[in-house]
Amino acid sequence: MSRLDKEGDRAGQRITWVGAVVNTLLIVLKFVAGILGHSQALIADAVHSVSDLLTDAIVLLGLRIGGKAPDEGHQFGHARIETLASAIVGLALIATALYLGIDATLNIYHHTVYHPTSLALIGAGVSIALKETLYHYTVRTGRRMKSQLIIANAWHHRSDALSSVAVLLGVTGTLINPSWHVLDSFAALLVSFFIIKVGLEILRNSLREFTDTAPPPEVLNKISDCTRSVKGVCDMHDLRVRISGGLYQMETHIVVDGQLTVVEGHKIAKAVESCLAEGIENLDRVIVHVDPVSEEKKVE
Repeated sequence: MSRLDKEGDRAGQRITWVGAVVNTLLIVLKFVAGILGHSQALIADAVHSVSDLLTDAIVLLGLRIGGKAPDEGHQFGHARIETLASAIVGLALIATALYLGIDATLNIYHHTVYHPTSLALIGAGVSIALKETLYHYTVRTGRRMKSQLIIANAWHHRSDALSSVAVLLGVTGTLINPSWHVLDSFAALLVSFFIIKVGLEILRNSLREFTDTAPPPEVLNKISDCTRSVKGVCDMHDLRVRISGGLYQMETHIVVDGQLTVVEGHKIAKAVESCLAEGIENLDRVIVHVDPVSEEKKVE
């Protein structure tokens, strides 16, 4: 089985290109509305959108390379390229959150005062609507593709929407009562903590893949139950499972009657592969080794 089919790969690239176009439009909108609307917070939010655009480029590169079939130099495929791209997106989220948090903290400390206009309010509102819609569209595509990279990029879209929410609250509060200008900074600081949490989670999942961390026990138990349920399998051992590009790659040994022919043992192995392909979600590839039961007893 391949990591991504061509249709899924095209869907991932298509939604990322849509995101890149939206981000480009929002960069222009936020900068113009921030400057003309006298909102420093909205200008900072425009910088956040610039980071989103750079992330879109990383995602497109990760999808293009990560979706390639195995070759002589990469015999297990290129899915780890996608894992690397996911880690970069996670780092970008953390860096963006730190920037927003530090900027908000300094504004609170220095009692920075801004006098935004309703134009800044409109700019923030448009950004929230577009980026939240883009988040839902992107995360659905990522889940359908089983792509952690697309899902990570969806959260980058949502982080932009949340930072715009902070701008919206701050601008609204300032328009209602100019003495409430500090609301903008406190809201931005709160959002930055949330974005850091999401970035750390994405980075943690990527590191788990890089270090070949085994999946949760419930997944291993499901694999074991599925394998042992196949007719002709007497036992199993040496199960190894790793995650690459968000999908499981595994190998296991099954024990069969030592009097069976090679062809019969091969058929049982194929039956195990079919059972796992149907019963285990997010399975990329599986290798089944066949051992005769007589040799198992000798070892004991």
